[in-house]
Amino acid sequence: MPVLTLYALTALIFLVLDAIMLTLVMKPLFTRHIGPLMAEPIRMAPAVVFYLSYVAGLVYLVSAPALRDAGPVVVPALILGLMAYGTYEFTSWTILRDWHPSMVITDTLWGGFLTAFSAWAGVAATRAIHG
Repeated sequence: MPVLTLYALTALIFLVLDAIMLTLVMKPLFTRHIGPLMAEPIRMAPAVVFYLSYVAGLVYLVSAPALRDAGPVVVPALILGLMAYGTYEFTSWTILRDWHPSMVITDTLWGGFLTAFSAWAGVAATRAIHG
């Protein structure tokens, strides 16, 4: 079933890339600005809920329609990613004292790129597998 392949591939790509970015860039950036507020160890349950539901929303709203109708993938996914990550970042910057603009810019742009690339790659790989 192509939609399950699409979901699995998109999730795998998203998770691998985000794990790399979180480790190399985001954790050091957030530690520098809000280190005392960060949970150690991280809470895995909310992370799992976020990733599973975010990728499901991405597949439902962007990737599955693009796969089915040969419609656009990158721009709608980019917009979705910028909106989702931007909502979190700009809200946090608005209400939290030590939230830094570099966190907002980095994470919002990353969310847009990650979402767009994962959607595009998931659709391309699914098309390659299911012809």
